[in-house]
Amino acid sequence: MIYTVGTRGSKLALAQTNRTLEQIRQKHPEMDFKLKVIKTEGDKEHGKPLFSIDAKGIFEREIDQEVVSGEIDFAIHSLKDVPIVEHPVGAILAAVPKRDSPCDVFISKNNVKLEDLPNGSVVGTGSLRRLAEIKYVRPDLEVEPIRGNVDTRIGKVQNGELDGIVIAEAGLERMCVTGQVFQQLSLDLFPSAAGQGSIALMVKEGNTALLDLLRSVDDKVTRAEITAERSLVLKLAGGCRVPIGAVGKVVGDILTVSGSIYSLNERKKIFASAKGLLSQAEELGFKVGEELILQGAKDFEKEWREKYGVW
Repeated sequence: MIYTVGTRGSKLALAQTNRTLEQIRQKHPEMDFKLKVIKTEGDKEHGKPLFSIDAKGIFEREIDQEVVSGEIDFAIHSLKDVPIVEHPVGAILAAVPKRDSPCDVFISKNNVKLEDLPNGSVVGTGSLRRLAEIKYVRPDLEVEPIRGNVDTRIGKVQNGELDGIVIAEAGLERMCVTGQVFQQLSLDLFPSAAGQGSIALMVKEGNTALLDLLRSVDDKVTRAEITAERSLVLKLAGGCRVPIGAVGKVVGDILTVSGSIYSLNERKKIFASAKGLLSQAEELGFKVGEELILQGAKDFEKEWREKYGVW
């Protein structure tokens, strides 16, 4: 049977979609697929920093709407682009394949490490979280919002427009970018966004036959990690305008969840963590979120939302 799969049209989106479909084919050789490229609001608003766009789900909403309407059978997204709340009613998260690296990396023209950049150097990123983390670690650096695909961002470094960029390592992996020297940033100093490095397969609620097929590529370790991370962010009511790091890590049968949030006006960071069984993922995420709130997370959120707006 041929299934119609919705995706964005960027090189990265197509690369991760095709790789995910190959993983499904390995489980179900009888399945075949037809891609439908769908332009999202995030693709249309390519000139604005992501955190300045007054909408949620800007890279997936239009695609999931076609899942719900039946125009496509399922959708493939970067999980961190899927809102924790307010995604189209009727689209459900069917599967999360094994996660790629959740880490960020730093790329500079002469392979200078982030900690060795001269004062006043300009670093580009498209994420408010990364901006906050860079300024926390190196308050002397200038941070510039950037958009564009992986090649475009790397090009800004190579042509001297920027001294460096911080991007997701998973994007480099999926694009098979070879020969590019980068510095992997530790999750301790640069905790990732909830779900970073993970892929989401969205299907129409009630389509049990397809749901069962897609669940064959669901990875229980990744599912536990991202469930905890997204529960943490949900507890904080955070979005792209609040810099929250959320990291779940499974070792053996134990899931450890940590959360970080950064202040806007001073060099401050609050941190909390919890550990337990994989089956407790949602509970652990909420627990860490509650601890961050007790430490003052809501005050930090207020600072960011007063600057960038409620979202």
